[in-house]
Amino acid sequence: MKNFKPADKIQDLQYFGEFGGVNPSISDSSTYTFLTAKSMFDTFEGNADGCYLYSRHATPSNLYLGQALAAMENTEAANVTASGMGAITSVLLQICSSGDEIVCSRTIYGGTYAFLKYFISKFGISTRFVDINNLSAVEEAITSKTKLIYCESVSNPLLEVANLPALSEITRKHGLKLVVDNTFAPLVITPANCGADIVIHSLTKFINGSSDTVGGVICSTREFIDELRNVNNGATMLLGPTMDSLRAAGILKNLRTLHVRMKQHSYNAMYLAEKFEQDGLRVIYPGLKSHRSHDVMNAIINPQFGYGGMLTVDVGSLDKANELMELMQKENLGYLAVSLGFYKTLFSAPGTSTSSEIPLEEQQAMGLSDGMIRFSIGLDENIDKTYEKMKDCMKRVGILKETSEPALA
Repeated sequence: MKNFKPADKIQDLQYFGEFGGVNPSISDSSTYTFLTAKSMFDTFEGNADGCYLYSRHATPSNLYLGQALAAMENTEAANVTASGMGAITSVLLQICSSGDEIVCSRTIYGGTYAFLKYFISKFGISTRFVDINNLSAVEEAITSKTKLIYCESVSNPLLEVANLPALSEITRKHGLKLVVDNTFAPLVITPANCGADIVIHSLTKFINGSSDTVGGVICSTREFIDELRNVNNGATMLLGPTMDSLRAAGILKNLRTLHVRMKQHSYNAMYLAEKFEQDGLRVIYPGLKSHRSHDVMNAIINPQFGYGGMLTVDVGSLDKANELMELMQKENLGYLAVSLGFYKTLFSAPGTSTSSEIPLEEQQAMGLSDGMIRFSIGLDENIDKTYEKMKDCMKRVGILKETSEPALA
C-alpha cells in the first residue's frame, strides 16, 4: 500500500486529440451512428464494448475521465456522473431493493444523510446509523437484510477516519459491499487498496479544484460499472445523472495537477492545525497526534500526499464562529462558502449549513458542536502569513487573548 503511486497511474495515461492535440477531443454529440443495424442491436444488448450509443450511456470524453479516475483509485473501471449525489444515489439504488438495509456511518455529508434517512426509506430501504469507529457496533447492526456498509474515508465534517481494512473484513465475513466516499481524501487514501468494493467522489471538490463544475464518479469492478450502465436496469442509465462532455474534459485537465495541489493543501492544513492547537484551540485534523484515529490514518494513507486539506476548529459558539468567518472573509483570508477543494480557503459552520439536514440531537450525539468551523485550506504560498492574519482575527473577535490563550467561555 505504501508503494502505491496513484499520481503516476494518472500521468501514465496518454490521449491524443482527433487532430493530434495534446488534450483529447471533446465529443459534442448526444447520439452516435452505427455502421450496421446489428452493431446497434449488440450495443443495446451490452455486447459491443467500445461502441457509443447515446450520451446518457457514455461518451468518449466521459470514458477518458472515467479511465483516469479508475487508474487513480486502482479499480477496473469507473463511471462519471453529473454530481456527487448522482454517484451516491445511483450506487445505493443499484444495490438495494425494497426490504433491504444499509449500515452507515452516522457522520456523513448532510445530503447523503437526508437521502438515506428521508428519501430512500420511501422505497422500503432502511438505514442503521452507527459510530463507524466502533467496529462491534457496526457488526451488531448487520442483519440478514443488510446489503452494504457505507462510510466516508474521512468524514464530513468531523474528519473521523474509517478503519477501512477492518470494515472490509466485516463486509467479507457477511457477504456485503463496502462503499466508501473518498471526496475528502483523493490521492491521500486509496480505499480499493484497503478492501473497498466501490469508491465514490464528488468531483466538484478537490479533484476539479476550481469550484466551477459539479460532477461525481463511481469507481469499481468492470462488472459493477457495466451493471450501472445497463439499458434495462442500470441506475446511471435509467436515472440519468449524465455528465456533460465539456465538463468531463475540463475535469480531466484539472486532474493532471491534483498531485501537486493535494500536497500543498495538506502542507498548509498541517501547518495551521499545529499552530492552532499550540494556541490552545480545539482542532480536529488527522495529521495531529491528538486525533483519535491518527494511527489508523497513518496505516492507510499514501504518505507523499499528507493528511488532506480539511480541518475543523471549535471556537465555542455559533455567534463567535459567524463573527470570525465574516471577519476572515473581509480580510481576504478566504470565503464564507460551502464546498471544498478551491484554491482559496473556504469556511463554514457545518451545523447550520452542510450538515443542517441532520437533527440537532443527532449532531450533538456525534460531537458536532455549534461553534465548529470547517475549513477547506487553500493553496496559499505564504501559509505563515495566513496563520498570523487568522490569529489576529481570532484575537479581534475574542476567541484568542493577546497571550494566544483561548478566550472561550
